[in-house]
Amino acid sequence: MDTERLPGCYRHPDRDTGIRCARCERPICPECMISASVGFRCPECVRSGSGTGHRPAANAPRTLAGGVVAADPQLVTKILIGLNAAVFLVGLLAPAVVVQLELLGRYVEFYGAPVEGVSTGQYHRLLTSVFLHVEWWHIIGNMIGLWVIGGPLEAALGRARYLAVYLLSGLGGSALVYLLTAPNTPTLGASGAVFGLLGATVVLARRLRYEMRPVIVMVVLMLFLTFVPLGGSLNVSWQAHVGGLVTGALVGLGMLQPNAGKHRTLVQAGTCVVVFLLAAAVVMLRTAELT
Repeated sequence: MDTERLPGCYRHPDRDTGIRCARCERPICPECMISASVGFRCPECVRSGSGTGHRPAANAPRTLAGGVVAADPQLVTKILIGLNAAVFLVGLLAPAVVVQLELLGRYVEFYGAPVEGVSTGQYHRLLTSVFLHVEWWHIIGNMIGLWVIGGPLEAALGRARYLAVYLLSGLGGSALVYLLTAPNTPTLGASGAVFGLLGATVVLARRLRYEMRPVIVMVVLMLFLTFVPLGGSLNVSWQAHVGGLVTGALVGLGMLQPNAGKHRTLVQAGTCVVVFLLAAAVVMLRTAELT
């Protein structure tokens, strides 16, 4: 059987691709492909202009999702890793801060103290907990996942869209934790957001018609480790993982909708709003139940 290898991207020869520029027919990888009215174009063809008289910004290189191609396609991922590391160090130096940032639905810190938690209006915990870690192995594992999964996804989506996926996934994971976990159980970590990036990566691979088996195997493996963690005694929040995964996949579907056409930005923004409102509805439902 003929197993002819796909050509490599003209800018990244080590990346096999079946996509070609609609204008010059050079092979282009997801990082280099830019959506055009018909198919995709390479950065050089886009920079050369379409001859339509559009302003220069109209011909700026675009990612698959419509974001502007950045000089550093992984800048947001690096910033997120740095922010997580900074919060981790703050938690080590001032452990009391952790209690004020972690996800807790409803609790009393000591006898006679006021009731605190998300149900009392401390909604910031739904997102601050996503940047919080207290164990070195916890933050290292999550940051490795963020770098491996997030870097390529940021290059494909663009900075703003990628950040939206990350934050909404973190929020979605926290909302499911808040709904299904005992209100006095502390939960923290970036794993919900990382699982959201994985969910969006599944959508991206499907959109580009990549071989799905490696991606599916990764999802199954990570879910297996969620419900059957190595060591057995580790406390893993399956609610955050599942909530983040589903949220990331939903936002990814909106970001990578192939039939959106000229309404793509509106579809993407609308998807983000709908997902945010769904998460907010879950939070309000749980708050009403606890109060």
